[in-house]
Amino acid sequence: MSGLSDKVKGAVNKTKGEAKDQVGNATNDHKLQAEGKVDKLKGEVQQEVGELKDRFNRKDKHL
Repeated sequence: MSGLSDKVKGAVNKTKGEAKDQVGNATNDHKLQAEGKVDKLKGEVQQEVGELKDRFNRKDKHL
């Protein structure tokens, strides 16, 4: 399994989260800001999972 799809999903969630956070900040909508922060965190985790999958696959090929 490639980690590419996780990295892409992570980037999308980070971008979506940043947009929500900024709009929430501009409109003083604390709920939207919080949703944005959660989406950004989710995206960061997804990207890390993708990195780990890629590292595992590289090591697996060398065994």
